[in-house]
Amino acid sequence: MALVKFGGGIVQASGSIAGNVFARNRGGNYMRARTKPVNPNSSRQTAARIAITFLAEQWRDSPMTDELRAQWETYAAAINWQNALGETIKLTGFQHFIRSNARLVRCGLPIVTAGPTVLSLPGADTTFACAFNATTQKITVTFDDTEDWCDEDGGALQVHMGRPQNPTRNFFGGPYRFADSIDGDSGTPPTSTEDIDPPFVLVAGQKIWARASLIRMDGRCSDFFFATPAVAT
Repeated sequence: MALVKFGGGIVQASGSIAGNVFARNRGGNYMRARTKPVNPNSSRQTAARIAITFLAEQWRDSPMTDELRAQWETYAAAINWQNALGETIKLTGFQHFIRSNARLVRCGLPIVTAGPTVLSLPGADTTFACAFNATTQKITVTFDDTEDWCDEDGGALQVHMGRPQNPTRNFFGGPYRFADSIDGDSGTPPTSTEDIDPPFVLVAGQKIWARASLIRMDGRCSDFFFATPAVAT
């Protein structure tokens, strides 16, 4: 890996060009040789690919209509997004449709065909926290149970856990794996706290990062927000 300092002409780069990968971390810009990762073709990857293929077909076919697709385009035009260079861009309606419904499918919730009429992303849950118990092999999730998603059929808090790390580590960029969702319920809303199963084995003394996303019944999904890393007990 080599550090890179950009000058006139090119001030930033992200991604791969001719076998070189350009990226940035806390130490600054860097460049490394591009390597092709091994594709394990796991059951999780297969399920994700099937879901994306299904949603791409759903965008084109009934019950989707030109009117519904236009609703997603209107929603997309109102949402600012940041690319890998930190620049503000706009995604397409198709991209938001896939983004929202892929998370719904992952949580076992029905897909949403109508574009959201509230033209903003849900905010983060600032109370989100996770505790990891190696004895019970459970993640105890703390969340704000006064949030609107709790009272919505089709709303959810989607939780991801990072692969466990040594306790001396202070930075973690992934990978994260879906753990479970805490689903909203108009009749009996969930209350904080709730226990869910971890996707990785919990070992006492290991440090773990977790992230989550709020999903609303109209298909709007928040950006990921992160819990303070915790050591499994």
